[in-house]
Amino acid sequence: MNNLLSHTDKPIIWSISGADCSGGAGIAADIKTAHVLGCELCHLVTANTVQNSQQLVAVNATDVTILQQQEQILITDKPPQVIKIGLIANAEQLDWLVNLLVMLKSKKPEIMVVYDPVGQASVGGGLSSLSPAQLAALLPCIDLLTPNLEEAQQLTESVSEDMTELSRRLTQLGVKQVIIKGGHGGGETSVDYAYSANEQRAYQLVSPRIVTDYSHGGGCTFASALASFLAHHYLLRDAFTLAKAFIQQGLKQHQGKLGYYGAFEQTQWPGKLADFPRVITEISDQSPPLPAFNSLSIERDNHQGLGLYPVVDSVEWLARLMPLGINIIQLRLKGLSEQALRDEISRAVELSQQYDCQLFINDYWQLAIEYGAYGVHIGQEDLIDADLHAIAQAGLRLGVSTHGCYEFLLAQQLKPSYLAIGAIFPTTTKDMTGQIQGLNNLRQILQLATDIPVVAIGGINLERAPAVWQTGVDSLAVVTAITHAENPEQATRDLQRICSGKKDLYQFDSVKASCS
Repeated sequence: MNNLLSHTDKPIIWSISGADCSGGAGIAADIKTAHVLGCELCHLVTANTVQNSQQLVAVNATDVTILQQQEQILITDKPPQVIKIGLIANAEQLDWLVNLLVMLKSKKPEIMVVYDPVGQASVGGGLSSLSPAQLAALLPCIDLLTPNLEEAQQLTESVSEDMTELSRRLTQLGVKQVIIKGGHGGGETSVDYAYSANEQRAYQLVSPRIVTDYSHGGGCTFASALASFLAHHYLLRDAFTLAKAFIQQGLKQHQGKLGYYGAFEQTQWPGKLADFPRVITEISDQSPPLPAFNSLSIERDNHQGLGLYPVVDSVEWLARLMPLGINIIQLRLKGLSEQALRDEISRAVELSQQYDCQLFINDYWQLAIEYGAYGVHIGQEDLIDADLHAIAQAGLRLGVSTHGCYEFLLAQQLKPSYLAIGAIFPTTTKDMTGQIQGLNNLRQILQLATDIPVVAIGGINLERAPAVWQTGVDSLAVVTAITHAENPEQATRDLQRICSGKKDLYQFDSVKASCS
């Protein structure tokens, strides 16, 4: 397989689905979605349907010979990064598709396959007569399945309405990841559930239900938006979050318009906090609800914000840097005994009080409370084990690490004292494979920020610092840029000077925002 992606700066998606002559669903929705989300879409049309906004009259399946010819010509110069599957019209097409996916994945295992199992037309009538038993051969080839509740029940031959149970049943059939859509239910909100068998982890998002009849093709759009974000190398949780926001902003274009079944409107890369869902987890739904954590002391003269935020691994480094006028600093201790931890944290707190510096202790929140530190910084993976109520009641400030829009929204719901986003660039201090944000993605996430300060971290050095500062963050967190510098004091002063400079903000390039 030739890989000629260097000829284009857009990721390539193949859509294998039906054509809706009324223009709302199928290939039409996929093309419009991929276009506004910065992808190039090639389409292999499985059927030409005869339908309008009120009825489905006929499904005219494409001969498999034509589909084979299309795949053979496209693979030579437009190989896909993601394949989005919709309508499979008959058993012959199913056999061809399974063989195609097995072949493609044997040569390029990283190809992602998204399947939206279309069985019924939204205007009524069956699009496909394939049974769950027949589709069983396809499911092990699928990286992400996007059924609604009824479709999930049909595929699992279950009457359960428990999304958790249905998702696990689907992964037992070979699917690697599942998102069950909740948009067809009642109530004032729509709840969507994602489950990754690889991660053994679930994600749940809730959004206000938008009342409109301009929703034709919404399911196709959701699946093709997921395909587009995955093609831009977003992790499942972030692609899921962005796709939900994309659907919400499209539905809002015709909010309240009823009586005519109109096509869903694909708009633009999502960037407004009001369109993004609320994240549901054990952490966010604690009872009683968490209070807002105390704010930081921020000097905003000369556009400074929090300024430079060194992260160091010893009290010796604190003693070396605090006299330089550092406003905020973090002590990250690893591999010490209980007594050594106590000694280090006690000394660190004394130093911070001497220099009136906002000292954050990484992870060890119990000791931070005991010794009266200014604040504690907790990684996303450690939030579930931390007693956030105890931290808040002790009056400590809280900083939380985030990696992408899903974690950013979740942490923001906790109302911490600051949010850290990273890794902006590859870093030697921690393996951040798959979670490198880049400047464009940082700018995008900053559009979701409230009044909680945002700290950028990860791979920031003296050369990269000015560009990161210009994104509009409140602080730059650095590790090796200081601790590995030939002259750490001079490096600190140089970075402080950058963080005291005026920001000349500019917009991110939405169609290229990527986690990679």
